[in-house]
Amino acid sequence: MNEAAGPSFLPFLMLLVFFLFIYFVTIRPQQKRQKEHEALVTSLEKGDEVMTSSGLVGKIENISDRYVSVKLNDQVSINMQKEFVASKLPKGTINSIESQ
Repeated sequence: MNEAAGPSFLPFLMLLVFFLFIYFVTIRPQQKRQKEHEALVTSLEKGDEVMTSSGLVGKIENISDRYVSVKLNDQVSINMQKEFVASKLPKGTINSIESQ
């Protein structure tokens, strides 16, 4: 008759493990990518070669608080929000693309 055990913590433990798994698989990597992108956006300087989120490649002409002017070629320059700059390219990337 002594088989009646107290409350089982197994369901609570399984739920805790599930939430920890979700945190380390989805939430934490997303926060890390967001911090890296914020660092990229704040480090943009005039003359940097960048790729936008839509795949355009150009050189930064002007920078303001929220916007950046990207020169795509001699005749075309676009203004866009800084957040749409996807990556900073190594110097000389545009010249190597044009020569192909």
